[in-house]
Amino acid sequence: MTSSSSLPQDRQRLAESLRADALMEEDVAWSHEIDGERDGDQYDRSDRAALRRVAGLSTELEDITEVEYRQLRLERVVLVGVWTSGTVQDAENSLAELAALAETAGAMVLDGVIQRRDKPDPATYIGSGKALELRDIVLESGADTVVCDGELSPGQLIHLEDVVKVKVVDRTALILDIFAQHAKSREGKAQVSLAQMQYMLPRLRGWGQSLSRQMGGGGSGSAGGGMATRGPGETKIETDRRRIRERMAKLRREIAEMKTGRDIKRQERRRHKVPSVAIAGYTNAGKSSLLNRLTGAGVLVENALFATLDPTVRRAETPSGRLYTLADTVGFVRHLPHHLVEAFRSTMEEVGDSDLILHVVDGSHPVPEEQLAAVREVIRDVGATDVPEIVVVNKADAADPLVLQRLLRQEKHAIAVSARTGQGLAELLALLDEELPRPRVEIEVLVPYTQGALVSRAHAEGEVLSEEHTAEGTVLKARVHEELAAEFRPFVPAA
Repeated sequence: MTSSSSLPQDRQRLAESLRADALMEEDVAWSHEIDGERDGDQYDRSDRAALRRVAGLSTELEDITEVEYRQLRLERVVLVGVWTSGTVQDAENSLAELAALAETAGAMVLDGVIQRRDKPDPATYIGSGKALELRDIVLESGADTVVCDGELSPGQLIHLEDVVKVKVVDRTALILDIFAQHAKSREGKAQVSLAQMQYMLPRLRGWGQSLSRQMGGGGSGSAGGGMATRGPGETKIETDRRRIRERMAKLRREIAEMKTGRDIKRQERRRHKVPSVAIAGYTNAGKSSLLNRLTGAGVLVENALFATLDPTVRRAETPSGRLYTLADTVGFVRHLPHHLVEAFRSTMEEVGDSDLILHVVDGSHPVPEEQLAAVREVIRDVGATDVPEIVVVNKADAADPLVLQRLLRQEKHAIAVSARTGQGLAELLALLDEELPRPRVEIEVLVPYTQGALVSRAHAEGEVLSEEHTAEGTVLKARVHEELAAEFRPFVPAA
């Protein structure tokens, strides 16, 4: 017989057991929702004409240790896009790219909606009625953040947050967040901080609700009113703005100093007449994989957007033995925030100062032409339009053959490769050898063995055509630049 004192304990255990079962059912329901098993209400909502759901947004990124590491700060997001021009496929591709950005930032994409409008609503980006529908979707999916596929004004951010009752982030803030997570070098961190501050400065009033607002206060005759009761909100914002401007000025000075160091290295390479090649391209097109294939550099490779932020310069050799440098650069993306282009201008100068650009494009992307156009826009911004370009269509093993044919037909100077399998890399190296600028002066000299350093320089800085060791010295036939040719002049055999 159960004693009366044990009854409350039994009830407590039963309550705990029921609560555990309920939580387990909730977890199962949540996992079903992630797997795409949506209930009837959700399917009914997709029938709306103006706010259409986009299916299959999760990109299921693999091997992303960064995302796994950030599970604790994982956010559950709903994506929102405004479709103003182009086809519905273009709008869905743009939202799919936003989903990949969100997952790279460590978020879990629950849902995505697109609204057809002539232009974004100036108040709430999607309009007040659709903002209320979006609030229902946020409540229904249990999201804690809304990510908009565009740059929102401070007013749009505040108004949309007021309606949906969760945090609202725009595309620019999302890209800045990814850059902040991936920046490793001192210069990369400084550039990202500068871009974030440029973005935050005009948005201080609406940046969260932590900043105090001006209280106002009544006239001198009102009870409890008067000047003494006015809040310090405006003063606080002005103080914050001044501090941010001071910090930005300091960061600009630091970046300028770091740029000087890189300029010195670049001038040293120029002095030795080592040709330079810059790898540029859309984010996640496989630039770092290609660098590793060509040089064995061991640079971090991830199936993630913006895995590379700090430029990597490596020495490499053409099949004919000519030395050149290969620079991996930050990836570009459609609508790359202007603040980032400005902040990373010094890093992107590697592209402008190179002798040749390897423009890498993802051949497996649905519309690779859009990627090419977006990258060329940034190349134009950094003043590198005069540099010769080879279009490298990467991921050829995963690409649609028709898309590959179309790209190779449209681009005059293009080659299809796969950095993963090695397909087409021998042809790419041969093309590189052909396109790199060659030393202009051809020499034929007999160099004494005491001048071995000169022969080594001919190998390092020029192109050795033939080399023969005789009793008198080394008979060398090579192409070299004018300064080195002058040093070889004393060893030209008499006619």
